[in-house]
Amino acid sequence: MVNNKPIGIFDSGYGGLTVFRSIFKQLPEYDYIYIGDTARAPYGNRSFQTIHQYTWECVQWLFKQGCPLVILACNTASAKALRNIQQIDLKNEDPARRVLGVIRPTAEVIGNYTQTKEIGVLGTKGTVQSGSYRMEIGNFFPDIKVHQQACPLWVPLIENGEYDKPGADYFVKQYLDQILAQSANIDTLLLGCTHYPLIEKKIKEYLPGNIQIVSQGDIVAHSLVDYLQRHPEMEQSISRNKTQRFFTTTDDTEDFDHYAELFFSSPVKSGYAEIKC
Repeated sequence: MVNNKPIGIFDSGYGGLTVFRSIFKQLPEYDYIYIGDTARAPYGNRSFQTIHQYTWECVQWLFKQGCPLVILACNTASAKALRNIQQIDLKNEDPARRVLGVIRPTAEVIGNYTQTKEIGVLGTKGTVQSGSYRMEIGNFFPDIKVHQQACPLWVPLIENGEYDKPGADYFVKQYLDQILAQSANIDTLLLGCTHYPLIEKKIKEYLPGNIQIVSQGDIVAHSLVDYLQRHPEMEQSISRNKTQRFFTTTDDTEDFDHYAELFFSSPVKSGYAEIKC
């Protein structure tokens, strides 16, 4: 098997492909394998226990494909499952493997974007309820005030291909109005869900010109570059054949490929991944 030690990238569905796209752009020499748990998506409204179970099952599947390193390119999974995976599951499964998320890398730099010291985080219900962004940002930038807004209808709109239609405008504006009503001093909005870059253009239409939008793809990619530089033993273990493989947990791979191309900005040909519960 040529692609025997790829970097694994996980998401509950399609959103992680926006992160994968940025990672591959910066690190094209490595091998990659992506799995989207579309059969059980969305994760946003599920419990901590369920999200941890689903995420860990997919991470284990990636381990079986030979991945020494897995990126949880999903904010909900990073918020609700990563801590247990890192502190408990990995110690029992294989301490040499690593699983990283997207919240901490974002929290490490988000404070550099704001002038008013007030930011807004837009995310799924699960991400917002976890309080992970407030906690992580507070660790790095204790003087920054974090406002949060759950946007539960955005992911369904995006994954059903309705995000660029006029009917989506009402829901985009509704959630933006709600977070901006929390403070007039917000000058930075973080897209705390990897799906949201697909509606970034529409979001901008309903924002004042002084508010900037920050998405995670490039931030996470830069963080991975830094991580591999600081961990040469991991960097050297990853195979380099410039390959990309895609898998979905639904047996309708053609449907997955159609929507995945919108997120990845390139054609996608996926296979079916059977996750045994």
